[in-house]
Amino acid sequence: MGVVVVSGAKLMCPFGTMPATLMVTSQLMTLGSSKPIATIMDIQFGSNITSFGMCSSLANPQVAAATAAALGVLTPQPCTMVPAGPWRATKPTVLIGGKPVLTQDAMLLCGMGMGMISIISPGQMKTMTG
Repeated sequence: MGVVVVSGAKLMCPFGTMPATLMVTSQLMTLGSSKPIATIMDIQFGSNITSFGMCSSLANPQVAAATAAALGVLTPQPCTMVPAGPWRATKPTVLIGGKPVLTQDAMLLCGMGMGMISIISPGQMKTMTG
């Protein structure tokens, strides 16, 4: 069973300097612990996912350019996360409005820095999938 993720969940990127917050916009009618339940389509930087602070991935072109300009000294740059597809659902048969529900064990790849974004806190601990 997986813990259902709701608005306010905390996310982490291995190349970021701080956790980000998930804000649900894909649906607002189905609630878990009085908060909207997330689906695998809650992926947009800015509207669904706040910044991870500074990015230190050399796969991020901005970080690579700044590091090259600093003669090889790693120079982190502001996070500009770009989702590489939807969240990788682990419970694709549990749907809300035709979209799989997001559970705590799902992962999301960042196409900008190649970090695998994980859910470190689902925002609630009561609602589970079966």
